[in-house]
Amino acid sequence: MKEVIFATSNPNKVREVNEMLPHLSIKSLKDIGCMEEVPETTATIHGNALQKARYVSEKYKVDCFSEDTGLEVEALNGEPGVDTAHYAGPQRSAEANMALLLTNLEGKGNRKARFRTVVALILNGKEHQFEGVVNGTIAPQKMGDGGFGYDPIFIPDGYHISFAEMDKYEKNKISHRGRAIKKLMQFLNSL
Repeated sequence: MKEVIFATSNPNKVREVNEMLPHLSIKSLKDIGCMEEVPETTATIHGNALQKARYVSEKYKVDCFSEDTGLEVEALNGEPGVDTAHYAGPQRSAEANMALLLTNLEGKGNRKARFRTVVALILNGKEHQFEGVVNGTIAPQKMGDGGFGYDPIFIPDGYHISFAEMDKYEKNKISHRGRAIKKLMQFLNSL
């Protein structure tokens, strides 16, 4: 398998996965002519990942993989969770999402959190899922200007810097998405 369709329109995710899988050609939804919003309306991260992969596979008749990621904050009962991308509203603003999360954590001593990514692969009509998790804490304010999404406020366990302060190779080795993609790659290599 030399070419893989990644069921996403997010250029940051496509770039990050391309860096993790340099021997594969990762194509985005735009590359296959999919310009519509792919549904992600289930109540779980696993469900959304599978829903997106099924939609693209069925509509475009391609093998593909998708992913869904959630930031789960312990003191907020797992929020934003499945609503991570649109926590502060439908505009999907990373700045607004981080601001709301930091506001909701004001006065709370527990800042434990985890990022969870689920990759759903549909290959030859069969469905497979791979999960990656990284535990950490939410910083009291933004730190660094790299990465995307919540990276400036997430400090992985064992580090004193945020994902946004790491170089991309270091982040990809330990991140939730990196861990899930590694499992996907191991599976593909085993075929």
